[in-house]
Amino acid sequence: MSEPKLSANERIKSHSQHLRGTIKQGLATDVTGAFSEDDQQLIKFHGFYQQDDRDLRNERKEQKLEPLYSFMLRARVPGGVCTPQQWLEVDRIASELTTSNSIRLTTRQTFQYHGIPKRNLKTIIQGLDRKALDSIAACGDVNRNVMCNPNPVQSKLHQQAYYWAKKLSDHMLPHTKAYAEIWLDDEKLLSTETEAEPLYGDTYLPRKFKMAVAVPPDNDVDVYTNDFGLIAIAENDELVGFNLVAGGGMGSTHGEVETFPRLADDFGFIRAEDTIKFAEAVMTLQRDWGNRSNRKRARLKYTIVDRGFAAFKAEVENRAGVKFQPKREVVIGDRGDRYGWAKGVDNQWHLTLFIEGGRIKDLPGKTLQTGLREIAKIHQGDFRMTANQNIIIAGVADGAKQQIEDLARQHGLLGEVISASRGHSIACVALPTCPLAMAEAERYFPEFMDKIEALQHKHYIAEQPIVVRMTGCPNGCARPFAAEIGLVGKAPGRYNLYLGASFEGTRLNKMYRENIQEAEILSELDSLFARYAVERNAGEHFGDFVVRIGVVKAVLDAAKDFHG
Repeated sequence: MSEPKLSANERIKSHSQHLRGTIKQGLATDVTGAFSEDDQQLIKFHGFYQQDDRDLRNERKEQKLEPLYSFMLRARVPGGVCTPQQWLEVDRIASELTTSNSIRLTTRQTFQYHGIPKRNLKTIIQGLDRKALDSIAACGDVNRNVMCNPNPVQSKLHQQAYYWAKKLSDHMLPHTKAYAEIWLDDEKLLSTETEAEPLYGDTYLPRKFKMAVAVPPDNDVDVYTNDFGLIAIAENDELVGFNLVAGGGMGSTHGEVETFPRLADDFGFIRAEDTIKFAEAVMTLQRDWGNRSNRKRARLKYTIVDRGFAAFKAEVENRAGVKFQPKREVVIGDRGDRYGWAKGVDNQWHLTLFIEGGRIKDLPGKTLQTGLREIAKIHQGDFRMTANQNIIIAGVADGAKQQIEDLARQHGLLGEVISASRGHSIACVALPTCPLAMAEAERYFPEFMDKIEALQHKHYIAEQPIVVRMTGCPNGCARPFAAEIGLVGKAPGRYNLYLGASFEGTRLNKMYRENIQEAEILSELDSLFARYAVERNAGEHFGDFVVRIGVVKAVLDAAKDFHG
């Protein structure tokens, strides 16, 4: 029986000389604002995507101009932690070298820039490098930015968990010198033939790979939606190890039932000192067993489904040289952030600021970018980006607290009342820049949430947090399939409505209505909120309620239940 034909991306990677391709030549070409088709796949490994302004696409076509190409660059910031000095450089670059003049906090706990002309890419990467920041492996078929709970209260445990997030991120970096050669002007290797990729091999992974570290009771990193997740287990406030979960992932394709989102499986408890062994074992097993012929079925979740949990677990143990212990009992709870001031066990203060849609930009009466810049000039602690697109001013001494609060209020970073549901809800970028978007998300989501809040007030359930998430397509960057109410773009102004995920992020939702517009969405939710207000059990969350009353069936096995 012949081997299945490899996908085009596998050819591109194998011929790329460890991710070099012809990127350097493309960078020097000013005839076009774009890279070649093959290089458009390779630049992802360097941390950026080629995009164009879709709002202007038809107008430019009529003028016989190529699309207005620009680039989105995403940084690698393990655990979302950066210094005030780093933030000031991040801010300067956004202001001087991007056309969006903004910073976007992502759902993977880092920042990204939109609207970068090709001529500015190298300048930006070198500016980040001067402050010990980079975009290596922030995208592409490699391990992406490693998330970690930014817990501002259990400071000691956060520090221990963050240590492992940073260690994992550094350990899983590609070894190629392509990034340094192309962007940082490092000396070029005479030959790449002897250059080795000990973890990835010449063709890297079949698809992207995502890791996260959760610190219970919080699940703000949505640990079960990741390819590889660690749930911290502590004894007497000391980290002793992790419950390891693997096989999560949000992406799917409309109308193709062989694709589906999935939550990770529980594999068992591992000691902290064995973390790297198990991470390597899971990732290299995906490297070797993953589907390289069909990219839509190339994520780890499909590898586990196709090979079977028992076989996958046995081979992980074989590669790690260590057996899993039974998983430890642990409570996974809230996925939201703690807004406002919180005091940590180290007697320092931490201020969590709500950033709607993660977009940091100066607008009339709400100068968020200037405010964070002014705070960074005086702050002595660190900045922590969250997986919910917010930011924490962490490690504030008593004496500095009032000055930072005054600056936050002055620039519109504090003062607004954030509803329980809005504070738990996120959206992806979508239009006009994302080439995959079928509908709006970030630009429309605040207005949509206004209407959700109005319905909650109408039915006297405004105090009840409901996790609402919206994406412009089913790739799932804002993790919509793990939301109690998920909206996934199908066409301009049209969404699939998903209901029934658990509040804690331990159960997926299921499609309730397909391809409907705002009026129908709100009408459906109006009726369901009316029932929820009078029929819910004490303490029952909305996602659990709609499953209990039979509005949708519980998704217990994504491969069988999500589409069935």
